Amino acid sequence: MNQPVSSLPEKDIQYQLHPYTNARLHQEVGPLIIERGEGIYVYDDQGKGYIEAMSGLWSAALGFSNQRLIAAAEQQLRTLPFYHLFSHKSHRPSIELAEKLIEMAPVPMSKVFFTNSGSEANDTVVKMVWYLNNALGKPAKKKFISRVNGYHGITLASASLTGLPGNQRGFDLPLPGFLHVGCPHHYRCAQPGESEEQFADRLAAELEQKILAEGAETIAAFIGEPLMGAGGVIVPPRTYWEKIQRVCRRHDILVIADEVICGFGRTGQMFGSQTFGIQPDIMVLSKQLSSSYQPIAAILINDRVFQGIADQSQSLGTLGHGFTGSGHPVATAVALENLKIIEEEQLVEHAAQMGQLLHAGLRQFADHPLVGEVRGCGLIAAVELVGDRVSKAPYQSLGTLGRHMAARAQEHGMITRAMGDAVAFCPPLIVSEAEIGLILQRFARALDDTSQWAR
Repeated sequence: MNQPVSSLPEKDIQYQLHPYTNARLHQEVGPLIIERGEGIYVYDDQGKGYIEAMSGLWSAALGFSNQRLIAAAEQQLRTLPFYHLFSHKSHRPSIELAEKLIEMAPVPMSKVFFTNSGSEANDTVVKMVWYLNNALGKPAKKKFISRVNGYHGITLASASLTGLPGNQRGFDLPLPGFLHVGCPHHYRCAQPGESEEQFADRLAAELEQKILAEGAETIAAFIGEPLMGAGGVIVPPRTYWEKIQRVCRRHDILVIADEVICGFGRTGQMFGSQTFGIQPDIMVLSKQLSSSYQPIAAILINDRVFQGIADQSQSLGTLGHGFTGSGHPVATAVALENLKIIEEEQLVEHAAQMGQLLHAGLRQFADHPLVGEVRGCGLIAAVELVGDRVSKAPYQSLGTLGRHMAARAQEHGMITRAMGDAVAFCPPLIVSEAEIGLILQRFARALDDTSQWAR
C-alpha cells in the first residue's frame, strides 16, 4: 500500500510512470522538476535555470512562454474550445491550417489529415497505405521498409517502423511486414576507403536487393527521416536520397518523408525534403508545427494517394479512422500562429545562420581525444564521443560517456540528450548568437569534466 508523501519529487516517484526512463533507477534518483520556461531557458523547482539545448524534445521552435502562442490558445479556448472533424464537421482553424500546409509543402500535395502526435501520424500512414493498396487491387503490397536507427514513433505500427532496439525489445516488435535496411551513417557504417557517394551506391543497392528478395509486388512504401534525429543526428551521405528514390520509383514504392523533427526550419530550410532533395508522396509533420505548445501532427498526401483513399471510402461507405482530437481547434489555432511567427520573423533563415555558428563552434572540439565525429545540418548537431579515436570503440560500454556528459552538462545549466554516446544539440529557432556562445561554453565545461572523469 502506498504511504502518504509530501514533497513533489516523492509524489512523482510514488504515482508516475515515466516514458523513456529506467523505472527502478527513477525510484533512486527522482525527477528534475521543471516549473517554468522563458525564451531558450527552463527553470527547475529550486529556481535553477538551464539552457534547453534540445528544444524540449526537438520541438519548442519558438522557445518557452511565447505570448502570441499563449494568446492564440486563450482566444480559441474562449471561442470554440473543442470540436471534432468526424462526419463532415469542420471548423475555421483546421481549415486554415490545412490550406497553409498545402501552400507551404515543397512538392504538390492534395490533402491534410490531422492527428495528435507523430507516432499517431505514422501509425495512420501505415493504415492509409494498406487501405489505398486494397482499393487499387494490390492486397499483397503491404510491407514497409525503413532504416536501422530510424525513429518513427512508439505505437505498434510506428514502433515497428522505428529501427532502434530500445523501442522494440520487450514489446514483441517489430510486427511482421516491417523491414529494415542499413543506416546511412558514413562515419560508422562505411567500409574502409569508401566515399560518401560509393556508400550511397551500396545502400541503394542493398535496398533494391531487399525489394527483389521480398518481391516488389509486396512492398508498399519506404519511409525515412530526411536527417535522422533520435538515431543520433545522422546526416545522409551525398547523393543518398537521390539514389534511394530512384530505386523506389523503379518498383512503384511510395516515398514517405518523416519530417517530424526536420520540418519548419530545423535543417536550415523550411523542410528537410528541400535540404536533401526528396520528393515525397506523403509527408509527416509534428513537433515544431506548434512548437509543442499543443499536441498536433499532420499527414500530407499527394493526389494519387488521396484519389485511391477517396474511392475506397466511397466503396466502403466511410474512412473508418480518426481521433477525438484530430484537428483540435486550439491545437490548429496555435499551430497557425506558430507558422505565422516563423515566417514573419524569418526564423528559417535565422536558424541557418545560427546553425553555422553552432557547427563552427563544435568543430573546434573535433581533435579532442574523446570526440569521434561532429556532425549535423542547420540548427541540429551531435558530437559523438569515443573511448578510442582510431578504432571508434566506446569507453567501457556504449553510452557510458554520453550519459556522463549529459549529466555534467545539466550540472552546468544545460539540458542536452545523449543517444548512446552521441550528444545532441537542437536549440530553439529563436536562439541568439550570444546564446550559441553560452551553449558552446557549457559544452566545453562538461567535456572537460567528462575527460577528467574518464582519465
